Amino acid sequence: MLDQPRREKLAFFCWLQSKEDVISAPDVPSIYEIPAVLEKQNFGKLLAKRLKIKLNRANKSGEWNKFISQMKGAKKTIKVAVVGKYFATGDYTLSDSYISVIQAVKHAAWSVGAEAEMTWFDSEDYEKDKNAVKNLSQYDALIVPGGFGTRGIEGIINAIRYARENKLPYLGLCYGMQLATIEFARNVLGIKDAHTVEVNPKTTNPIIHINPMQAQNVSSNRYGGTMRLGAYDCVVKANTKTAKAYASKKISERHRHRYEFNNDYKKAIDDAGLKIVGINEEKDLVEIVELADHPFFVGTQFHPELKSRPTSPHPLFVGLMKAGLK
Repeated sequence: MLDQPRREKLAFFCWLQSKEDVISAPDVPSIYEIPAVLEKQNFGKLLAKRLKIKLNRANKSGEWNKFISQMKGAKKTIKVAVVGKYFATGDYTLSDSYISVIQAVKHAAWSVGAEAEMTWFDSEDYEKDKNAVKNLSQYDALIVPGGFGTRGIEGIINAIRYARENKLPYLGLCYGMQLATIEFARNVLGIKDAHTVEVNPKTTNPIIHINPMQAQNVSSNRYGGTMRLGAYDCVVKANTKTAKAYASKKISERHRHRYEFNNDYKKAIDDAGLKIVGINEEKDLVEIVELADHPFFVGTQFHPELKSRPTSPHPLFVGLMKAGLK
């Protein structure tokens, strides 16, 4: 922080009205500490004064400071594996491709008194060598984030199978949910050619298909406006891990995709143990699946990480972190 002589000198040479208008911005270990640094210097009040506006909101610095203490006080470590296909460029890892997932994991880990240690795995490595998934035994949780296209899909499916069979806490987001249903159909129901039409348009068992409302445009290669975008309501089945996490019967989450779970397979998959626990009743669309006999195995059609905040982490990520600590 700047001392008074330097504040006075900066104010004088920069033609500021007062040395109190000089705001110090020191280096801090985490970006989340910056608001607290500015608040200590009355930055908000000074800004409001210059703009001649009145601050009507309640001061929430106490809540933020509590979060900072929680973040700094993390004493445990949760090792999280993230398997995807958008962060490998040569020997360089582009982890920021999933920045919202990274932050959601961090927020959730801090909320349970832990620090998240994330490792990124290119799904193509698991495609080339099926036995490579055994390295997931070193981790406390697995996340498969959203994505598009055909590359590396079989590697992701291999990783999901490992998580299901070895009770590794799992959270699948969008594509991660879709591929979880395909893996289950193949290896539990015995539907060997189960697939998504995004990868194999000619599959005889399209577990994931094009939303009927979008099919005509997609089949004509007119992709504009064919995604299901924005917030959609979801009714959550009672007495499930998902319901316990949300503590609510009805939720609303953000979507960005054009492929859906095929309801023709709903009963078979649910009866076999991969429960359909979240439904958009308006359009009868599957939103959440959950493995019954597993510490934590949840797949969501939506992107829950985008609603995570430092002082209010997303409940599904918190559930994953809690399972990873056990």
